[in-house]
Amino acid sequence: MAKLADSVRVNTIPSARKQRALRKTNVIGWLFASPWAIGLLCFYAIPMLMSIYFSFTTYSILQPGEFVGMSNYIDLFHDPLFWKSIYNTIYFTVFFVPLSIFFGVALAMMLNMKVKGMAVFRTIFFLPTLVPQVALAVLWMWLLHPNFGLVNGMLAHFGIDGPPWLGGEAWSKPSLILMSLWGIGQAVVIYLAGLGDIPDEYYEAAQIDGANWFQKTRKVTIPLLTPVIFYNLVMGMIGAFQQFTLPYTLTKGQGTPANSMTFYVMYLYENGFRYFKMGYASAMAWILFIIVMALTGIVFITSKRWVHYQGK
Repeated sequence: MAKLADSVRVNTIPSARKQRALRKTNVIGWLFASPWAIGLLCFYAIPMLMSIYFSFTTYSILQPGEFVGMSNYIDLFHDPLFWKSIYNTIYFTVFFVPLSIFFGVALAMMLNMKVKGMAVFRTIFFLPTLVPQVALAVLWMWLLHPNFGLVNGMLAHFGIDGPPWLGGEAWSKPSLILMSLWGIGQAVVIYLAGLGDIPDEYYEAAQIDGANWFQKTRKVTIPLLTPVIFYNLVMGMIGAFQQFTLPYTLTKGQGTPANSMTFYVMYLYENGFRYFKMGYASAMAWILFIIVMALTGIVFITSKRWVHYQGK
């Protein structure tokens, strides 16, 4: 019995030490993660939950506000500028996201060619993404100026009367789409990574079958690049619905001309921080959240039909 007790004691000592070491490791891990966890709780989770309550109140930052139920949501659906901001945002999303995918994939395929000095061209196309959006807006304001802008000046040399661009209601959003497409270098880098992940064996097999470059692109490149396209589609759609800096800088927060540049997040910001209608702005924020989540869910559901993964 004595030998058995000694044996149990010897076997339990290492186990107890391992448990203490494991607890110590867990404590150290939580200490290192605590700054991020505290930041997430204080600056994201708590404000997000509070905004749900504020969306049912007349909270205005300066005053605690009163509970008004669904009044903010009802007022939003009767607000013409609310619907105008939704239209502007959807217009931008519908045109910008597909164009960014098309030009992003096309540029990535060109920059993926085995040509001497290609690293220089890759750097050139990526550089616009490093320019702050405020500086980008100021640059394009001068380029697209209807009277002495560089773009209309070049068109005048060919006898073409340039459009008013940012000064016209019909051309303001297309101008913004053009500016945004100038900065798709970050998406191009992701597409390049996706292209580099496609095995050469697929192209060699297609070559043996007599496929030309278009057939290789349609049957090999695009299908195997769909996971990357899917990622950029979701991220581009979310980013498009949050468009703010460019239109706000271009119009100085006015959304001119004729509110054609009043985007959803701009109108949300105006209500929250200019008019101090924080309850109204919170309701707008949650409507935007629901719209984005619904569209993202639709994309995820439909992705089963068109996203192809290697080996599946």
